[in-house]
Amino acid sequence: MQNFMYLVEAMVSPSIIAAAFAGCLWGMMGGSLPGISTSIAMALLLPFTFDLNPSTAMVLLASVYVGAEYGGSIPAILIRTPASGSAAATVFDGYEMHRQGRSGEALGLSLVGGTIGGLVGLLVLATATEKVAQLALLFTPPAYAALGILGISVVASVSSGAMVKGVIAGILGLMLATIGTDPISGVGRFIYGQADLLEGVSIILIMMGLFALSEQMMQAGQPDMAADPEARRSTRLVLPSLKTLWRLRVPQVIAWVLGLIEGLMPGGGGSVASFMSYNEAKRWSKEPEKFGHGSEEGVIAPETANNVVASTALIPTLSFGIPGSNSTAVLLGALLIHGLQPGPLLFARHPEVVYGLFGGLFIANFAMLALGVILLSPIIWLVNQPKPFLQGGIFILIMSGVYSVNNSTFDLGLVLAIGMLGFTLRALGFPLLPMVLGAVLGPMIESNYRRSLMMGGGDLSIFVRDPISALLLGLALLMLVTSFIRETRHAKKTA
Repeated sequence: MQNFMYLVEAMVSPSIIAAAFAGCLWGMMGGSLPGISTSIAMALLLPFTFDLNPSTAMVLLASVYVGAEYGGSIPAILIRTPASGSAAATVFDGYEMHRQGRSGEALGLSLVGGTIGGLVGLLVLATATEKVAQLALLFTPPAYAALGILGISVVASVSSGAMVKGVIAGILGLMLATIGTDPISGVGRFIYGQADLLEGVSIILIMMGLFALSEQMMQAGQPDMAADPEARRSTRLVLPSLKTLWRLRVPQVIAWVLGLIEGLMPGGGGSVASFMSYNEAKRWSKEPEKFGHGSEEGVIAPETANNVVASTALIPTLSFGIPGSNSTAVLLGALLIHGLQPGPLLFARHPEVVYGLFGGLFIANFAMLALGVILLSPIIWLVNQPKPFLQGGIFILIMSGVYSVNNSTFDLGLVLAIGMLGFTLRALGFPLLPMVLGAVLGPMIESNYRRSLMMGGGDLSIFVRDPISALLLGLALLMLVTSFIRETRHAKKTA
């Protein structure tokens, strides 16, 4: 009962409410700017939390996390530039809806779906943190490697009609993921004497090159969308009705489940959850042919999932001190700065901080909804301005965002090269999603695969002896087989 009172006190505290709105606003702004990731947006506010009380400081930083997870979808939908990995899956249908003049609908689905997902994740966070977090301890390196393989098996189903090209694109993504320092031995690989490549190719550079710059190149030869009244007809945010939300209940439930699972597992995060939710939403959809062509399900599923993760990722962080991502690592650092030790004792010694955080996150999710309603219509109007001004401004934004990541001119050349690669792949009919999946999941698969071999003395049977690993590998095999059968049947019908 006392813990519930802490939660209610936080929800009516002026300082907590102000921190939730301020953090959410900054998160949406930072999340929507290419090059300013969620963790960077949180880290920039970290020095301002030193003089705040622990509860207010935690709410401020966690609200940035919530806002940034949604903010990444704004450029993904409007300019085909996912500002974060968790928004990459939103590009495929969100941007198509924008091109169809349905920008307001896409952003409304993203906003409301994200708000509902955040509240669902918060409910799990507040009621089952200590119990549910124990599941994360069951995952061993073989299980993590198998999880990555399960994620990469999605390539088969998202490459409908072009499975060979999808596999090639996925391999290219995995090849990009091997550039840099070896995760086990520390030896530089494929760097060709370039010290800038020691840390590998940042996923944000890959996404901005593949999606944003390749789209700029494609747009150069297409008519001006601003001159087409049909494409400009929607300049207002359109929130989905209850009837629409009910019709889209299946992809939302899928996103809730996958967001919960991925949030509990360090290394999973919003990127994996959004991609897997997109894939499973397509698999269970009654209209899978609409995916990639402006499907509402293809927008609400990944956006719901990554906002569920924004809450559930705090479970292992608070319960065991295990940050699952760079963003939760910043939050973990803030806890330590304020003299709070994460773990089971945190709930016993400082319940006012923990449950104050839960109350602040509740306010933050509604702050995200309110700020979205206020800010998005002007943003849609801005994006619908004439192409020469818009494309020039977007190019400057992309390149300045790339430079701001590491203050490196080398990154500028690298993202231009990736953009040319993305343009070539698109011109030849290769899907880009498998390549992004390979780049995102490659490090996770490689590092845990090699750790597993070290644990098993080089014996591959360790992946079968681990029950969770065996289950995940079985699911991956089942996914590949069913996708192959479906592809074969499709080819026969086409013939």
